[in-house]
Amino acid sequence: MKERLTDALYGLGWGTVKTLPEPVAAALGRRIADTAWRRRGAGVRRLESNLARVVPDAGPARLSELSREGMRSYMRYWMESFRLPAWSRERIRTGFAPQDLHHLEEALASGRGVVLALPHMGNYDLAGAWVTTRLGVPFTTVAERLKPETLYDRFVAYREGLGMEVLPHAGGSAFGTLARRLRSGGLVCLVADRDLSSSGIEVEFFGEAAKMPAGPAMLAVQTGALLLPVTLWYDQSPVMRGRVHPPLEVPASGTRAEKAAVMTQHLADAFASGIKEHPQDWHMLQRLWLADLDRPPRPASDQSPGTEKP
Repeated sequence: MKERLTDALYGLGWGTVKTLPEPVAAALGRRIADTAWRRRGAGVRRLESNLARVVPDAGPARLSELSREGMRSYMRYWMESFRLPAWSRERIRTGFAPQDLHHLEEALASGRGVVLALPHMGNYDLAGAWVTTRLGVPFTTVAERLKPETLYDRFVAYREGLGMEVLPHAGGSAFGTLARRLRSGGLVCLVADRDLSSSGIEVEFFGEAAKMPAGPAMLAVQTGALLLPVTLWYDQSPVMRGRVHPPLEVPASGTRAEKAAVMTQHLADAFASGIKEHPQDWHMLQRLWLADLDRPPRPASDQSPGTEKP
């Protein structure tokens, strides 16, 4: 029953929100975000806990402000995502303004294949739709299998409707398919700041140990593709902002695993640089750091500023 209800709610979002005028949808998103923030559920408390590491000198008032901004940013992502299928091609083309796009254009022109790796920032679906619409470049991505299966099917259909090839995260065939796409000079886009498997690579992230997916770096090492980090954020305009970071070099020596570990640390560093500049647009409402994986979140009022240990 819970799974059917979840599927129905997402269906209502895609069916109803996309018909609303943009200012109405934006106001609705802010209202929902503020309500969730005031209720201080587990997701909001986890977001605050994560932000305490990103902004270690922030006191309780600043963390509370950041978490409210973060929930508004998160709901902007959802409102945009529900409405994206109804956006015109022109609205998509003008809805994203990335800096340093030349890194991506030069990488695509090289013919080596390109892996774009992103954290949970801004709206990566909008960025993907912009790539297929503005640049005219198709790409392949991976989606986590959701429950119920009908909800997963909705997400796949939604992203395929935006011009993406979507592979299921579960199963061992996804890596091989991604590698084939890259060897033929294709583009792969992966959200890569939270490990969903048992094969993640341990990195130092904001001064503490975390695990991030091995896939982006391993694909670059094994196929010769270029690995480019991308970070996204919002300002006060309707246009999402972003930055394409320079390609990460494959180390000249070491085993494949050692090379991938070095590159994943560099990827984490690039993510951290973008998140530090725009912490409110990092939508990490789940546990990430290894120290948190066995512990529930604790209210921010019970924590010392900058020393949160839920």
